Amino acid sequence: MSIIGWWKNTTVGARFDINRRSAFVGEDDWGNRYFEEKKEGPKDSTLPGRKRRYVIYNGPAEPTRVSADWHGWLHHTFDKPPTEDPLLKKAFETEHQPNMTGTIYAYRPKGSIARGEERTKTAADYEAWNPDA
Repeated sequence: MSIIGWWKNTTVGARFDINRRSAFVGEDDWGNRYFEEKKEGPKDSTLPGRKRRYVIYNGPAEPTRVSADWHGWLHHTFDKPPTEDPLLKKAFETEHQPNMTGTIYAYRPKGSIARGEERTKTAADYEAWNPDA
């Protein structure tokens, strides 16, 4: 928890406000906590007749760490949170993974400078285009 650093975690003021105005709904596998306001928005608001929904991230604010079922609930696609009505997963679906770009777990293809490897030469059957040929 921080007083001013919203990009690393939720500020003290935001936590106080969310806990005062909202009810805890659930927590996901990554420790993110989800809340819904106790009162519906006024008719002239951006969410007329709907309750605002919030996520407090466990760690840095990284939206890709929100799984599809919680994302759907946050954006009012689903009325019930995944704790009450879990999203059915298809056999071909894999577990949700957050975006690893910029971390040590990011994908680095063969020959990438980030891997520290020497780039392999092109295949012998490759012939570069030559405008004079």
